[in-house]
Amino acid sequence: MNWITRRAPDNDSNMPASPPRFVFFVVFCITIGGLLFGYDTGVISGALVVIKDEWDLSNTQQEFIVGGTTLGAIVGGLFAGVFADRWGRRIITFLASLVFILGALIMTFSKHYSVLIGGRVVVGLGVGAASMVVPIYIGELAPKEFRGRLVTLNVLAITGGQLIAYLIAWGLTDVHNGWRWMFAISAFPAVVQLCCLPWLPESPRVLICRGQEDRARAILHRVYGSKVPESMVDEELESMRNAMRTENSTRYRDLLQAINYKPLAVACLLQLMQQFSGFNTAMYYSATILKMAGFSSTKSATQFSIAIAATNMVMTIVAIAIIDRFGRRKLLLVSFVGMIIGLVVLGIAFIFIVGLVKITKDTCAEYAICGACTLDDKCNWSPGSAVCAAKNDGLFSDLTDVCDSTTTRERAGTWLALASLVFYVALYAVGLGNVPWLVQSEIFSQGIRSKAGSIATATNWVSNFVVSVTFLTMTQHITASGTFWFYAGVLSIGLCFVFVMVPETKGLKLEDVQKLFTGSGVPFFARATRVPAKPTDSTDDESVQDAAEFSDTALTTTNPPASITRHVRRNSGRSTNSSTSTGLINR
Repeated sequence: MNWITRRAPDNDSNMPASPPRFVFFVVFCITIGGLLFGYDTGVISGALVVIKDEWDLSNTQQEFIVGGTTLGAIVGGLFAGVFADRWGRRIITFLASLVFILGALIMTFSKHYSVLIGGRVVVGLGVGAASMVVPIYIGELAPKEFRGRLVTLNVLAITGGQLIAYLIAWGLTDVHNGWRWMFAISAFPAVVQLCCLPWLPESPRVLICRGQEDRARAILHRVYGSKVPESMVDEELESMRNAMRTENSTRYRDLLQAINYKPLAVACLLQLMQQFSGFNTAMYYSATILKMAGFSSTKSATQFSIAIAATNMVMTIVAIAIIDRFGRRKLLLVSFVGMIIGLVVLGIAFIFIVGLVKITKDTCAEYAICGACTLDDKCNWSPGSAVCAAKNDGLFSDLTDVCDSTTTRERAGTWLALASLVFYVALYAVGLGNVPWLVQSEIFSQGIRSKAGSIATATNWVSNFVVSVTFLTMTQHITASGTFWFYAGVLSIGLCFVFVMVPETKGLKLEDVQKLFTGSGVPFFARATRVPAKPTDSTDDESVQDAAEFSDTALTTTNPPASITRHVRRNSGRSTNSSTSTGLINR
């Protein structure tokens, strides 16, 4: 695991080369929530194609089975945000585990469509709580030198859960009641997490809020290791105390203050872009999309969807390895550009397969192409007669909802669709799949972090719900190609937003990241602004030096003009005893 334990070259020399084993144990236990998140959102891809046939579901019914989890996640994320500060991160993790188990049991034994929807909503409560609290929990426990990679391990757990779900779905596709076993298996990781919880510590920042500084100090010693100087632990505690002094009594309306609404806008818009990129349609409906693309059976479509999940997981590992070296902002920009290209090509591939045909014909006979015919939930294709007919049409004995790619054009489109989908997922995993969660755990001050995080998480799930319950309908009304190009257009807008609004946060203490959003203007525009350095009673020279070092980091990580960087470096050695001393930072 050298890609996690390797320390970046600009880190504090007092820090150990790798986090203590205790940190890895804690992160492993916490990220089981991420694994469950990934499994419960990924398993529906394989289960849906079986349930659809078994229960004869319409497109709208399929969309609501998928969207049920998302709907629950909206409520679960808001609930976790409200109570995470009051009850602590560990209690919310415990409750999420119980909810995952309950949801798994309801889905497993459901005999009616409405009960299955209810189970999906219950699981969604756990997914929403986990998606909100896990990155914050890890971010508050992790040493800052390793925070980016350790928080991103949660995304690795999510992608790992999705891959496991795809593999299990593939193995159980042809098994009687296999989809019930797919749902039942999700209860086991939640049981493991419940067994781990007694050994998990509470977040040091939460303990300081409660006045339990001795416990917070003990946890920091375990987090940083026995060889770390006491002065470093004292500095970390003092940094937290300073944040507490101004953040003890925060309310949701405090998010309207300038220092809070700017990072809130960044977090919410990143989460919005993550969903309106269309990625989760690729995960929820991957088997369905591949059947549209010409893979000949449910088994083969599910099998090739494993390649998509595996790509997501492998590229997430790559992201973890490079995120603290290349930075959050740069990976986002690369990710957006690559995903736009992938979606444009995917739309072109579907023109080869189904053409630019709206699935809104009055009669099935109006569809001349198998791909377009089978997208209409009231029609099936007759390979022998090469015509589209109603599902209950007794004139044809070979009606099927599977299209074999018979022409060179169709075969080329099928494999181009798979290749572009894999490319699109790879670029998503490198940046947009990871960075919003990491940035969300970094950019808010302690007192408002849970409340702001719950709103950003709810934004993610609301937009996820909108996308998941409209995807199949959009493919019918604006064609599959038009749907993918719509997502590409949204990403183009998002690319502009990231370029203008998202600052670089790598290598900064959580308490320092908020300084990027002080003052007027937008965070990124490379213009130096003087911001008061933090006042101290007896170590003013050290405070000014700290502010200057922070300024230098903030500027150099976003590639500012050389003149600004030189100016910061010239001032980084100055000291003063004035309480109005200033440091330069880039916003």
